[in-house]
Amino acid sequence: MRADRLVAALLFLQTRQRVTAAELAAELDVSERTARRDLEALASSGIPVYSQAGQGGGWSLVGGARTDLTGLTAPEIRALFLLTGPETNADPRTRTALRKLVRALPATLREGAEAAARAGVSDGTDWAGAETEEARLAPLQRAVVDAREVRIGYARPGREPRERTVQPLGIAAKSGVRYLVAGTEHGLRTFRIGRVTSVTETGAPAVRPEGFDLPTAWRALAARMEGRMVAATVRGRAAPGTESVLEGLLGGRIRYGDRAADDWTPFEADGPSPEVVAAQLAGLGARVELLDPPEARTALARIGAELSLLYGQSTPPDSDTPEAPPRAPGSAVTPPG
Repeated sequence: MRADRLVAALLFLQTRQRVTAAELAAELDVSERTARRDLEALASSGIPVYSQAGQGGGWSLVGGARTDLTGLTAPEIRALFLLTGPETNADPRTRTALRKLVRALPATLREGAEAAARAGVSDGTDWAGAETEEARLAPLQRAVVDAREVRIGYARPGREPRERTVQPLGIAAKSGVRYLVAGTEHGLRTFRIGRVTSVTETGAPAVRPEGFDLPTAWRALAARMEGRMVAATVRGRAAPGTESVLEGLLGGRIRYGDRAADDWTPFEADGPSPEVVAAQLAGLGARVELLDPPEARTALARIGAELSLLYGQSTPPDSDTPEAPPRAPGSAVTPPG
């Protein structure tokens, strides 16, 4: 969006005595022509930006002119613009602070900034009307910033929520999924925020390890998690047209070989265990055949047997619906009505 790009250009000018259009283009990841147009737009909007031609020339702010936005980076400003506005579900203090920031912009850029602020909306409920992780994110962020110990309810998949006391140290995001990084009685741990069911401050200050650095800690924790995610490799083959479904299920954990003469494609897939990969692929039925290790094939056979036992009869137990006659493979089904 051009408004936040112009702000980014202005901030870049403030950090340098003189910049060229090429330098600005590299900073903003745009073409040199676009960068030059942005600089000209700043100059024409009344901001004291001027250019000097020739060797050693470039663009400068007259007298080192500055705005009230000094100290914020361009990505921070873009994020704030997208959060502000009446549509956001941020708390009132946050909304007030963000709107003050928008008003601090030069008047000629304010309209574009407000448009950027209106470009997003955050809904704290899912389609069923239940609260999502947004409701847990705000109190966890406050606990991190205020260094307050919290007691959280946490529900692992397939288990009842369990409460535990933690020391909030930071919020990390990976591929759109947010995690709380916290100290526990067992050392540093990560908690997927979408699985947090409750957040309550204990009233005690959080204990922050000496020398703690969130990026360094997150890299170590992420490496450990990624190691568990790819602990096993399964080999198999997929029917034509199945690749996109496999990629949706496994993401970057799948690798393909060359398509065979029968049009099936060999693949390798990584996962926490052969059984977990087998369970992820079970819904594809006969469109995927796992070849090894044997544990993966055994897991699929067990899943198939369980499903056959449960659904092998044509009608549910205690149903009065008469059993439908068998249908020839490939024959059409006439819809009711």
